Amino acid sequence: MAMAAPTGSAAPVAPALCGHLALLLLLAAPAAHGYSFPQQHTMQYWARRLEQEIDGVMRIFGGVQQLRGIYNENRNLFEVKENVPRKLVEKVAGDIESLLAKKVRALKRLANAAEKFQKAHHWQDNIREEDIEYYDSKADTEYDDPDGEEIEREKSNSLKLEFTDDANFKTKVNYSYAAVQIPTDIYKGSTVILNELNWTQALEDVFIENRKEDPSLLWQVFGSATGVTRYYPATPWRAPNKIDLYDVRRRPWYIQGASSPKDMVIIVDVSGSVSGLTLKLMKTSVYEMLDTLSDDDYVNVASFNEKAKPVSCFKHLVQANIRNKKVFKEDVQGMVAKGTTDYKAGFEYAFDQLQNSNITRANCNKMIMMFTDGGEDRVQDVFEKYNWPNKTVRVFTFSVGQHNYDVTPLQWMACANKGYYFEIPSIGAIRINTQEYLDVLGRPMVLAGNRAKQVQWTNVYQDALGLGLVVTGTLPVFNLTEDSSDRKNQLILGVMGIDVALNDIKRLTPRYNLGANGYVFAIDLNGYVLLHPNLQPQIINFREPVTLDFLDAELEDENKEEIRRSMIDGNDGQRLIKTLIKSLDEQYIDEVFRTYTWAPIKSTNYSLGLVLPPYSTYYIQANLSDQILQVKYFEYLLPNSFESEGHVFIAPREYCKDLDLSDNNTEFLENFIALMEKVTPDSKQCDNFLLHNLILDTGITQQLVERVWKDQDLNTYSLLAVFAATDGGITRVFPNKAADDWEEEPEPFNASFYRRSLDNKGYIFKPPYRDAGYRGLDLENNTIGILVSTAVELSIGGKTLKPAVVGVKLDLEAWAEKFKVLASNRTDRDQLGARRCDPSTSCEMDCEANNKDLICVLIDDGGFLVLSNQEDHWYQVGKFFSEVDANLMSALYNNSFYARKESYDFQSVCAPEAQSNTGAAPRGVFVPTVADLLNLAWWTSAAAWSLFQQFLYGLTYSSWFQTEEVAGDSMEARETSCIMKQTQYYFSTVNATYNAIIDCGNCSRLFHAQRLANTNLLFVVADKPLCSQCESIKLLQAEVRAPPRDPNQCELVDRPRYRKGPHICFDYNATEDTSDCGRGASFAPSLGVLLSLQLLLLYSSASRHPLPPATCL
Repeated sequence: MAMAAPTGSAAPVAPALCGHLALLLLLAAPAAHGYSFPQQHTMQYWARRLEQEIDGVMRIFGGVQQLRGIYNENRNLFEVKENVPRKLVEKVAGDIESLLAKKVRALKRLANAAEKFQKAHHWQDNIREEDIEYYDSKADTEYDDPDGEEIEREKSNSLKLEFTDDANFKTKVNYSYAAVQIPTDIYKGSTVILNELNWTQALEDVFIENRKEDPSLLWQVFGSATGVTRYYPATPWRAPNKIDLYDVRRRPWYIQGASSPKDMVIIVDVSGSVSGLTLKLMKTSVYEMLDTLSDDDYVNVASFNEKAKPVSCFKHLVQANIRNKKVFKEDVQGMVAKGTTDYKAGFEYAFDQLQNSNITRANCNKMIMMFTDGGEDRVQDVFEKYNWPNKTVRVFTFSVGQHNYDVTPLQWMACANKGYYFEIPSIGAIRINTQEYLDVLGRPMVLAGNRAKQVQWTNVYQDALGLGLVVTGTLPVFNLTEDSSDRKNQLILGVMGIDVALNDIKRLTPRYNLGANGYVFAIDLNGYVLLHPNLQPQIINFREPVTLDFLDAELEDENKEEIRRSMIDGNDGQRLIKTLIKSLDEQYIDEVFRTYTWAPIKSTNYSLGLVLPPYSTYYIQANLSDQILQVKYFEYLLPNSFESEGHVFIAPREYCKDLDLSDNNTEFLENFIALMEKVTPDSKQCDNFLLHNLILDTGITQQLVERVWKDQDLNTYSLLAVFAATDGGITRVFPNKAADDWEEEPEPFNASFYRRSLDNKGYIFKPPYRDAGYRGLDLENNTIGILVSTAVELSIGGKTLKPAVVGVKLDLEAWAEKFKVLASNRTDRDQLGARRCDPSTSCEMDCEANNKDLICVLIDDGGFLVLSNQEDHWYQVGKFFSEVDANLMSALYNNSFYARKESYDFQSVCAPEAQSNTGAAPRGVFVPTVADLLNLAWWTSAAAWSLFQQFLYGLTYSSWFQTEEVAGDSMEARETSCIMKQTQYYFSTVNATYNAIIDCGNCSRLFHAQRLANTNLLFVVADKPLCSQCESIKLLQAEVRAPPRDPNQCELVDRPRYRKGPHICFDYNATEDTSDCGRGASFAPSLGVLLSLQLLLLYSSASRHPLPPATCL
């Protein structure tokens, strides 16, 4: 326990009277050896000396005043421009609207053409594979086994194409053809598929015409309800190294385009008859069913026998987002079969869920999905009570497993409630039968005609073919044919999609005129970000879209909640708020002012926002019309000037179209210089704003070298380097040799010290970050530096801006010695070794003479150690102080010197957690005998095909009935997306000097803590711990993997964030024909396909590793 005696205006934390008396006595009374703990006024005197020393060094070497003068002297070389937030937002929103409108025109042209082509197509019963010409994108794909041996491909009649590299697509393409992808589990020689290939071939001409009209178009894709994907331009399929089970019908963009939002209740029969393989089939079916839902849908899952109960902690419908679905998937695995079946209990629970109007939900398609092994009760009384005569809830029934039960009641339930009946005899039937309900939901859309042809834009996701982050515009394609009675066809043909790369949208947004801490963002109706500097998913090609909420991309507060709501509602607005932000390196928290301005992007579901700090209202725009001056300043970028003028790092920006970027700054500078010898800064192929500002800042920082740095001896003040960084992209480090140890980002806007200096007044110390496991270096051979930086604030014509940051790099070892002297009783006149306390003299301890008894440290605002009088602390500089002295750091936190902020990173990547394998295969799986394998009749039997399906689909999971989100084929470690918990500490608003005692009986310690003015430092003096018995909880700062169910989704769903679903709903049409409601069908492919796939299976099954799932498209 730490008892505090505050001085100043702040109230004490827990000031017990006895605590005050004990503390005063301890402070005043000398110890047995004649030493006493330093008095408060003594420590305040030391603090002033430290403040004066830091300020003196920065005034001499920082050159803030001199740099202000240089800018004013060169006032004729630049203009001060203004960022007008509302105008910027209006312009960018308009530009994005225009970009997407061009894609929409192409999308509508494709959808209309597809409907026309299909209507004109004549069905051919006798069509053959050799009758169809197309490029099979998987024909040239090589599937390797884990040992690197190529697996033999099936023969193909695919066209042979040549491909050329294309910068826009980041891969090889052929613009003369489209490509076709057909899922592995679909027989490409079937009559349905061949007819589909036949009529969709005409789309190639439309693809090509679209590109001629808009050369910036990226992937144009038609996803068919039969599973065929035709995309343009042609390129080989980027499948994982094993069996490819990509199916376009399971992609979020297809599902979004194929149906209106859904309220779904899944009920699972867990009576005693459901056991072994059947129960596992049901679990996997629920898992796959959940994957057909998107963020516009709501769902709950319950199990039932005599009674019904939810499988998870969710008591009502919840949004089908990634995190909620993950909870369902985990809890479904815990279902246990017992008791007897009561359909009434299950259906009543489901109807009650759907009738609950006190919660947020989709309010469109309502449906119940029941999985059972069979039963005799039709529960007609339940349907009469809840659903008839309007039949607003569709009922889909699934007969699971191989059994001899009468399925007539299940068929009747579905047919009597506008649903569909499906059979799932084995694992191979799960994927197809858990997605075909979408065809039923699509009926009202098709019958609604043009009213239902609404372009929708997806969440952000990773493109399967290498474009990176994209969004897709989708449009449903309807079957316009009519039967002999002139009745409309009510089947959806598929979904048309056109991709837009996020980078293409980002190019429309301003960047460098907004300053280092200004940015543009955009969100959708769910509050998910389309654009945001913190949208940086760490894992690629995973199965789910990238859904980062705006309130998770930033640190959440009430103001941001209100801004988010206003944006979702399609309003415009502006607000100046005080908020917390994380530093770029995620080690610090700053309290800052920001102006948020927002407006809707018309004709879309997106809203655009702009964030500006007060000092970024104005910015510098260089105007170097004097070409002689251009050449003069440019010469200071040449490496031959570095020895005398200091090393120059230039920000790796796209100054010109032909400039080759490089992560190596030396190489990038060489590329830049080589290009500048060919073009001028005013060239049309270059960004004149970026180039002129870069060259201006080169000249201005060189003048700082001449006027300040060259005339000073850095060694006198134990400085390793001095530096200046600018908005224009220059970082100049002096002397040149100091560049060898410079570890900061060459792009100032990406450098944590730069951004924090702009947001904070005074001098910002930044020690080198060390994690808890760091064990130190040999200090004799490795010099450790501490950055100290401050922003240069200009006032020109009443306009305030911060165009640069200057600073010094301190020599740790030398400044640690200096720190001990400044925090000691030695005066400037004292000689070394004079005026020390000894047993015969009663005097106060200090940080120099009594470093064996007294700990003196400087800690920064994030809680990281900067300087110490303890030599064994030097290698720990940069560590979170709790790793150095947990007891003392806890006392500082408990006495309100620090506040703590916890948040979650939902974009992290982690190694997969180990899972135990207790058996070679699930119980209940039929294993054929040798006699069976030698019997040709057995290979053509339903049992063989069922077994094959089980094994084929089993290859896609880490176990048969559990899956994880995994990376694409390039990530052999199979890293998974995960949630990381972050903790940052920052100075609280309490600004007082504290004397306190850490009360621990005989192990009690005194300490004093005081903020150093005009810095981000806390000066702490404390007794060394006398014993190790005084234990305290060690504060943690390092990022850690969030424990299971943290954050607690069960609590979060009761406080759902505001959102809006699509503004249209097609869930009913009076003319819908519900007679096609399923009669049961078996999956019976040809013997040839079975045998070829079985051989592939047998070859692949030797692999000990599970297969990665399909990637996104």
